[in-house]
Amino acid sequence: MSQLPRYESYKDSGVQWLGEIPSHWQLIAFHYVSRLKSGDSITALDFVSDGEYPVYGGNGYRGNIDRFNHDGRYVLIGRQGALCGNVNLADGKFFATEHAVVVYKNENIDTDWLYYLLDTMNLNQYSTTAAQPGISAEVIGRLKIPLPTIDEQKNIASLLNRRLAQVDALIAKQETLLEKLAEQRVALISHAVTKGLNPDVEMKESGDVFFRKVPNHWKVLALHYIVRLVSGDSITALDFVADGDYPVYGGNGFRGYIDRYTHQGNYVLIGRQGALCGNINFASGYFFATEHAVVVNPLIDLNYKWLGFLLMAMNLNQYSTTAAQPGISAEVIGRLKILLPEIEEQNQIADFIETELRDIEELENKAIVLKDKLKEYCSTLITQVVTGKIDVRNLKVN
Repeated sequence: MSQLPRYESYKDSGVQWLGEIPSHWQLIAFHYVSRLKSGDSITALDFVSDGEYPVYGGNGYRGNIDRFNHDGRYVLIGRQGALCGNVNLADGKFFATEHAVVVYKNENIDTDWLYYLLDTMNLNQYSTTAAQPGISAEVIGRLKIPLPTIDEQKNIASLLNRRLAQVDALIAKQETLLEKLAEQRVALISHAVTKGLNPDVEMKESGDVFFRKVPNHWKVLALHYIVRLVSGDSITALDFVADGDYPVYGGNGFRGYIDRYTHQGNYVLIGRQGALCGNINFASGYFFATEHAVVVNPLIDLNYKWLGFLLMAMNLNQYSTTAAQPGISAEVIGRLKILLPEIEEQNQIADFIETELRDIEELENKAIVLKDKLKEYCSTLITQVVTGKIDVRNLKVN
């Protein structure tokens, strides 16, 4: 953005987050250019799946309803909750709930410019905490804002709408790439652990709906014949120590450090409880396994990475049951049928998968870094433009 022009002269705004603003811009309290009013009350019973009108609450879109209380393009500000102060745009006929503050702007204010400005102001910092965080219309109304001319507002909004649409398209491409890489990861692991690496190997019917045809020389047997499944030990938050020597693994993987360990070696861990029960993690060296992790103890010579990849492909979460929370028992896991190649082939499969996954992870990391840079660019561009650090008067924005 260094190539974009600046205004000829600036003045101190006296507002810390704004810094200097163009000399001809005004600095006024927000309530001079708008009226703020909360939406109307609504209950869960009012929502209808085939409702014609969208409902917007404090955190944005919530569902649909068969009536509306606004018609037009409005800025909405979240009024309550951890995300109070967040900013959304609503257009057309919609219903605003009591958790959204609707901004009724003056005629000389551009709606999109106002949206970008308020989003930049990080309104959540002005919230107060009672029973739950909240921000009042009075507090918002007293905040000082920079006010360009209406033509500049429109130019700012047009510039940002166009630039951000371009960047959003690039971000969407990276997200699509990440989705394809995730699918590639799943397909890679599944094929390697269920079909092997030799495309010409003779196949046989496994008698299992999931595995179907498998290499002829592989065994098909219940998991409990080759491993012993034991949950880890109980632990509380007080047991964790920042400078502990040993990592702690729970149902969802690494949780922190502790000054003692329960296991030494290379192990597969299976999540036992929660929404992610059945997920697979690897632990090596000295570590502490909690009661929320099922530790897989081999009874025969096994490659633990191969076994972990096989269990990943089996999607153990599908075998969970729901009581107070989702969970999967060691008994259920132990009865599942698995495929068993010889140890040499396990080693080959594990090495192949790890090599391929490194390539996939490298592509994923590049996509994530690019996404983060694009989002940072958007945030910086919005801030620079709405605070007057870039002169938009002569920029071509159409």
